[in-house]
Amino acid sequence: MRIFKILLLSCFALSTIVACKNEPKTVKQAKVTFSKEGELTLNKSDSDTVVAKLDIEISKTDFEIQTGLMYRDGMKENQGMLFVFDEISERNFYMKNTRFPLDLIFLDHNKKVVSFQENAQPLDESSLPSNALAQFVLEVNAGLCEKWFLEVGDTMDYFEYKIVQ
Repeated sequence: MRIFKILLLSCFALSTIVACKNEPKTVKQAKVTFSKEGELTLNKSDSDTVVAKLDIEISKTDFEIQTGLMYRDGMKENQGMLFVFDEISERNFYMKNTRFPLDLIFLDHNKKVVSFQENAQPLDESSLPSNALAQFVLEVNAGLCEKWFLEVGDTMDYFEYKIVQ
């Protein structure tokens, strides 16, 4: 009788282990929130007229640049992400793992708009080229380029908060 109980318990334990192995594993994505790291102003090229003022998150490191706005559910209208590159070059972006539509604004080393891609669709991995040399890329919610009447030649100024340790 004792051997029967041991066998029964062993079978139960083994079936539990096997059943657990077949359960689907899920990885929960941590919520990524906006972190204000500076302020940005867009101006019309032919005047001092301010087009927009934004709170910005700044991406400079390779990891920050590669991740961008991936895994986020959205941004407020007065927010954007500024990508800052060390050199001027043609740029190509895509919307992999980006869950909401964006406008991408490409700027040269003088902080002048050289091109923009409007209404980039969520999760689309198609290339979004700058079509010109760019050192900065500003990502904002889709539709803002049209709302602001943004044009090639408009300019940007930004102020980055310095973290004091």
